[in-house]
Amino acid sequence: MIPGVLVGHHHRVEPGWATGTTVVLVPSGAVGAVDGRGGAPGTRETDLLDPANLVQQVHAICLSGGSAYGLATADGVMRWLSERSIGFRVGAQPHHVVPIVPGAVIFDLPMSEWGNRPDASFGYVACDAASEEFALGCVGAGAGARVGSLKGGVGTASTRVGEYNVGALAVVNAAGEVVDRATGLPWLPSLGTSSVDLPERKPEGLNTTIGVVAVDAALSKAECQRLAMAAQDGLARAVRPAHSMFDGDTVFALATGAVPLAEPRPFALDALCAAAAEMFAEAVVSGVREATTLGEVKAFRDL
Repeated sequence: MIPGVLVGHHHRVEPGWATGTTVVLVPSGAVGAVDGRGGAPGTRETDLLDPANLVQQVHAICLSGGSAYGLATADGVMRWLSERSIGFRVGAQPHHVVPIVPGAVIFDLPMSEWGNRPDASFGYVACDAASEEFALGCVGAGAGARVGSLKGGVGTASTRVGEYNVGALAVVNAAGEVVDRATGLPWLPSLGTSSVDLPERKPEGLNTTIGVVAVDAALSKAECQRLAMAAQDGLARAVRPAHSMFDGDTVFALATGAVPLAEPRPFALDALCAAAAEMFAEAVVSGVREATTLGEVKAFRDL
């Protein structure tokens, strides 16, 4: 994605299991923000991202399956970071830190036997696996994901805007469709030009697209929040309907601060926001394109 931003997965995909956790690590810290637009969110530590509040940087974003149970995976991320003395300094000694780990979850419980869901160990192991190179599709938090009638997964996209890098990672598990049921064609041409026949999907409550958009620009928390808001527009381009009462659509934004934001700042920020929307839409497409069939839930590539 972005220099200094690492991604790690841990999942279980086997009889009785189809769920997991994805961690976006920023060990050096990054300014963070969030935008939530779904009617059924499952989140952790999002209030502290308000620009009016004290903490300015986060050290990881934890994305997980398991619905509200999956919020426990962030405990493992905090333990991993605290063992390395990474966090918000609250005392005189190097290890006197509190890691800042906001998170969000998708609802994938019906894809596993009841009681089989991610716990703190998933977050810890995902941190161990974090790297600049990472897998896509039915991995990590996308292991049990589903988007409308199709299998969902983890996707990513990135681009350059002048001297800045803009990247996005999406865990695609929406109630809406990425394909127009009337025509069988994807909403976004980048997913493919062939039509597919979608099976009728019974309402099952598997929903919520979550993710992260990251830049290497130096942004304030308020500017970072505008980035997260723009990324939600990209989600709405790729999935329809989006932001329903049955989705917990939540997008985090990270700014590592490696490159100063050019003056006049509003114009430079606007260019980054436009790219964030495009990249998040493409990350959604990537998650659907890279997904593989799981049981009766068919992947786009197989239709």
